[in-house]
Amino acid sequence: MINDVTSTNQNPAASFQQNTIMGKEDFLKLLVTQLKYQDPLSPMEGTEFASQLAQFSSLEQLTNLNQSVKLSIEGNYILAQSINNTLVATLIGKRVKLAGATIVKNGQDNVQLGYTLPVSASSIKINIKDENGNIVKTFDSPPSKAGDTKLLWDFTDNSGNKLADGTYTFEVIAKNSSGEDMTVTLFKWGKIDGVRFSENGTTLIVDGNEYFLSDILEILDNEIDNKYQGVK
Repeated sequence: MINDVTSTNQNPAASFQQNTIMGKEDFLKLLVTQLKYQDPLSPMEGTEFASQLAQFSSLEQLTNLNQSVKLSIEGNYILAQSINNTLVATLIGKRVKLAGATIVKNGQDNVQLGYTLPVSASSIKINIKDENGNIVKTFDSPPSKAGDTKLLWDFTDNSGNKLADGTYTFEVIAKNSSGEDMTVTLFKWGKIDGVRFSENGTTLIVDGNEYFLSDILEILDNEIDNKYQGVK
């Protein structure tokens, strides 16, 4: 009779390997098969059968509860995402401080850079590099005071020529009064021109480039002090 059960299931071992997690349907099939092929001369004990029925009932309740919790979490996520998307749209027109040293030239005439010094530096220099790591622009004496410094770069190289669209990076080399390198925080400033929603998440459009919300360090009103040190 065991051979008959095996043949009707069409290689149950292979089926078990494909799905190693037993659900309530698998448990019910085992229970029905056990009842169908039990020895009539030695029937199953009533208490054992009742225990198995209780286990099946508990399994079904836990499965249903798990499904309900999963649906609830998914619903809450969609609701939170909708609220976040609505709130993000209110940021259009605000000025933002963006983390990072990467500059993407995408047709704009200039870019607003910035750095933060923990204390005033005795010497400071800014290098801007192209995608190959070559220095295309150097500023030998930018402001060295403690705190935030904002700079406006017009995308010209050391010869005064306009640079092509592409990706650039900038570094700030600052030394304290003892001649030691200082820790400098780099950032960019810009105005949020729009918001884009996609399957990859919500992004903010600043100067024609997309940034994630996690890239934002600070959000300010557009009327906050917008004065920059001109860098040419």
